[in-house]
Amino acid sequence: MSVAVTPVTAPPAKVGRVITPAGIEVWHVESHVVPLVALSFVFEGGAAQDPAGKAGLAQLTARLLDEGAGPYASTAFHERLADHAIEMAFNAGPDSLGGSLKTLTRHADEAFDLLRLALSEPRFEEADIERVRAQTMAGLRYQMKDPGVAASKRFFAEAFPGHAYGTPTSGTLDTLPTIGRDDVVALHRAQAARGRLKVAIVGAIGADEVARRVDHAFGALPAEPTLAPVAPVRLSGIGDRHVVEFDVPQSVIRFATDGLPWSDPDFIPAYVLNHVLGGGAFTSRLFQEVREKRGLAYSVGSSLANFRCASMTWGFTATKNERVAEALSVISGEIDRLREEGPSADELDKAKAYLTGSYALGFDTSTKIANQLVQIAFNDLGIDYVARRNALVSAVTAEDVRRAGARMLGDGRLLTVIAGKPEL
Repeated sequence: MSVAVTPVTAPPAKVGRVITPAGIEVWHVESHVVPLVALSFVFEGGAAQDPAGKAGLAQLTARLLDEGAGPYASTAFHERLADHAIEMAFNAGPDSLGGSLKTLTRHADEAFDLLRLALSEPRFEEADIERVRAQTMAGLRYQMKDPGVAASKRFFAEAFPGHAYGTPTSGTLDTLPTIGRDDVVALHRAQAARGRLKVAIVGAIGADEVARRVDHAFGALPAEPTLAPVAPVRLSGIGDRHVVEFDVPQSVIRFATDGLPWSDPDFIPAYVLNHVLGGGAFTSRLFQEVREKRGLAYSVGSSLANFRCASMTWGFTATKNERVAEALSVISGEIDRLREEGPSADELDKAKAYLTGSYALGFDTSTKIANQLVQIAFNDLGIDYVARRNALVSAVTAEDVRRAGARMLGDGRLLTVIAGKPEL
């Protein structure tokens, strides 16, 4: 069998593109150092496709994919995985339904066949649906005692009211009981399709074998998914502050302002700016000002959050109830100062040095490489992104950061949610 392979030289791995006979594009890194194969994949869709009133459907479906398939009931399916030391997992996020597979090369036949069964012939038995539903609801009841979970749920509800992103991916105690087997079957049929599939495979496997095994696992799926459009949305409630009452001595805080999408030319400068603000674990301004200088919190940080149809810069911390007002004042002050002045030359240089130097740490195992590559593919950054990324970061100038900051930090106002009994 002949397949098309386009090598791309890129640290920390040489990435090739394989187009299978069924037309599936696979990003491939061949390495025979360890006799194993790691695969990661995503389908377009996810929880943003959950029907109204049935939040949690995509995540429930993902959890059911390895609960029996083809001739194997749930227990038998898991026994076959365990007997061959095969690791298989499925997940659902806001915009995707995906999974991963890791196997020793000597068990690749079994592993890829079980993956084929899970994707193409899931059993979705009523007893398994009820068991997984009960487990999920038990977890939700337990999380009701967690102020961090409560803060995050309220935050997204306020950030994206009336939008799919504002509803918990895991569903709620009200929506999960409404989900039936027909709903699970319909979501699986709509999303598990080849047309919007991204696949990355890493390990002791050549291009011809990649094509054969990927087609075996995914080739029987429908050609195209059936997806409802998801409306683009901007962060709502900027400038608002909400409190979720919790009788605890320490309040959990979530805060956010606008962000920039992966595709925006200013995303990389914004990424560097966020490292200075709150992305650097021990060197960021928020860490230094909130924790080190004032002892307000043990942990504080920020990150750029990107969905298919929304972007934001969001952060987190937790502090004593009586010091919430002080912590929020310090956070807002640092955002204002960074927005108005930009980072110092030293901060900019250190941020770029860290971000370029640490990048390879995300590629130190086969599983990490596969996961990174499939996310790069899902975000349409290009197969050469790994090769280009550090150069993009290194090229960021102070002017780039100031321009991105003006767009990303806006007027400095934040959407803030606090779970606890804050003294404001």
